Amino acid sequence: MVPSPTRVVGVSLPRADAVEKVTGKALFGTDLRIPDMVHAKLVRSPHAHARIAAVDIGAAKALPGVLTVLTGRAITGCRPFFGPAYADQPILPLDEVLFEGEPVVAVVAVDEATASRAAELVSVDYEPLQPVLDIDQALRPEAPLLHASTEASGRFKDLADLGAQGRSTNICHEATFRWGDVATGFAEADRIFEHTFTFPPVSHVSLEPYVSIARWQAGRLEVWSSTQHPHAVRAELAGIFGMGLQDVRVHVPYIGGAYGNKCYAKYEPLAAVLARQVGLPVRVAEDPFHTLTRHAARVTVKTGVRLDGTITARQTHTLLDTGAYSDIGPRVANKAAYRAIGPYRIPHVHSHAAAVFTDKVPAGAFRGYGAPQGMWAVESHMDLIAQALAMDPLAFRLKNLVQAGELWNPSDTPIDGDFPEGLRLLARRIGWPSANAGLAIGVKDGGMTNNTIAQANVRVHHDGTATVQVDAIEMGQGMRTAMGQIAAEVLGIPFTAVHVALPDTDEMPWDQGVSASRGTTVVGRAVYEAAGDCLRQLRDGGLREGEFGSDAVSRTVRGIFGMPGGEVVGHGAIKPGHFGAGATVYWEAGFGAAEVSVDRETGVVRVERYVTVADVGRAINPDSAEGQDLGGALMGVGHTLFEELSFQDGQLLNGNLVDYRVPTFSDMPDVFESILIESEDGPGPFGCKGVGESGIIPVAPAIANAVARACGIRIYDLPLTPERVWTALERLRLEAAGCEA
Repeated sequence: MVPSPTRVVGVSLPRADAVEKVTGKALFGTDLRIPDMVHAKLVRSPHAHARIAAVDIGAAKALPGVLTVLTGRAITGCRPFFGPAYADQPILPLDEVLFEGEPVVAVVAVDEATASRAAELVSVDYEPLQPVLDIDQALRPEAPLLHASTEASGRFKDLADLGAQGRSTNICHEATFRWGDVATGFAEADRIFEHTFTFPPVSHVSLEPYVSIARWQAGRLEVWSSTQHPHAVRAELAGIFGMGLQDVRVHVPYIGGAYGNKCYAKYEPLAAVLARQVGLPVRVAEDPFHTLTRHAARVTVKTGVRLDGTITARQTHTLLDTGAYSDIGPRVANKAAYRAIGPYRIPHVHSHAAAVFTDKVPAGAFRGYGAPQGMWAVESHMDLIAQALAMDPLAFRLKNLVQAGELWNPSDTPIDGDFPEGLRLLARRIGWPSANAGLAIGVKDGGMTNNTIAQANVRVHHDGTATVQVDAIEMGQGMRTAMGQIAAEVLGIPFTAVHVALPDTDEMPWDQGVSASRGTTVVGRAVYEAAGDCLRQLRDGGLREGEFGSDAVSRTVRGIFGMPGGEVVGHGAIKPGHFGAGATVYWEAGFGAAEVSVDRETGVVRVERYVTVADVGRAINPDSAEGQDLGGALMGVGHTLFEELSFQDGQLLNGNLVDYRVPTFSDMPDVFESILIESEDGPGPFGCKGVGESGIIPVAPAIANAVARACGIRIYDLPLTPERVWTALERLRLEAAGCEA
């Protein structure tokens, strides 16, 4: 394929949706209004764990304008449970609630105000039960089992993993990775270090709430949803109602932010049940704080090293608070175990992770899941080892980092980037060594897995324009723009001549959805192949090598059909194994360095400068790639310095935007820069790799390492609140005073 002389890929072209969004014309899920649409409101549990003794819906049903009031036991004619890993989450609970804020009753009325008033009239009688409030309590032998009922055997998808009678433990899922023999590796070490770190539960805080609208017509279910996975939602709904995929249609408008919280089904099953009940389109728009969180974690890392700094063995143990239902907790556990090892050459490894049920808001996917928790521990641990060995933290990392082409895990994909050079570049830019600077690495297996499917259609019209049909979910990251640039570059037509349609399962070929930084690499590869299919047809139809532009393409299409009409349609399909034998599609690598100031009187940490380096292979749109990298880094500043969901006796205390603190412009570093490494060595179109998740991973350890170098204190628990920092400083001061005395 010969790219057009007018460059499209690698240019920071204006976003395809920019004008729509800045003028307010873009329609997000929350803006949609369907004819005859009515509204649902939910009655939520005030208890972390309770039995539903009785529900009185009489007063609510009597309110004028109320169409239905639904409880879990009133849901019939469908499977009442759903979930992407195990179908353990009820559409509405049948007998018990498992977290404070769990929806218990749904009210549908002609407008939102009436639905809200009716919800207040519902009376629920609860019998409080002993809640399981943390992972330590959940793992005790005497702890109540959250998913032990015999009914569980009929609702879990993977019975081989669970047994026939439900669960006998509060462990949702365990994962282990190993190679070599850690006992041998520790025996070969001169010194062994072990540290434990904690990561808090945090909220995604996407600007738009969860929005689902469902409508039934002639036995067919149609849904509008703010989901990252429309085809997965379609499959879930088809399974719930015993329908064929052809009878479920899912539309995805623009999404107002999604960082994993809108993966898979959330409120779509409830909207569909309610719409079937009232015979009208039903809209459910709900609170994100009581829907999904990032997993809180406790990570223990044990490492054996020789005196020259060579790592001989590593053992990690990660416990994840997965909340009341599994969601994708099993997958997070898998990734947490894998990513907690770190990108280092270690001959002997044993890494274990477990997702544990508690009576809290369910936890699931969140930007790089498993990696921020694991790398927070590993990269803090690396600095502690370097300090104990009197080694420079940069030199210690460089001595052990895996090299390009090397097998990090003996059974996975060879490393496709130059990690040492990325780290050296970061060190040069931050001016290493600096007394108040810290650095860290953030590496994850990117692109979901090589066991993936992506498909795309490209239609070249007889006027020389083109339409891309692909499941490219636009949630603020510039996906539609990137897909348009890829197609335009391959076809040799202007970017403005390409339209990327919004996802609709009736129109778009199947895809797993946009997550795991797979969009540009994997989905983009399908677009690249589809556009290449079109180009081959155009060449067969007379388009000469070196010809480009809409006029030449239009002339060729008209020539193929002999008149103004028709179109050339190309298809691209990525199948499992497309990217090689290893499980990893590509390695998403980021490097972060922070310079900090610490107010010793108050404990306030200020990030004065932050540099993030991302290995993107090739930036399809450099401005968008840089924005994703910086956006991820700023999100990392939030969970590093102040973000944390606070629970007391199972009650979420700060589940709103008044009490939950997110980064603002005042929290941005004074100097905040992103450097893109473009070696064109990725498996995606034009050598690209994904970006967006690597930026968030190294932030916490980079800042904590900077604080340690600046003040001599080591914080093991996030966030680095002023109280924690001041307490550590005061302890250090008292120890020093005691020594002097």
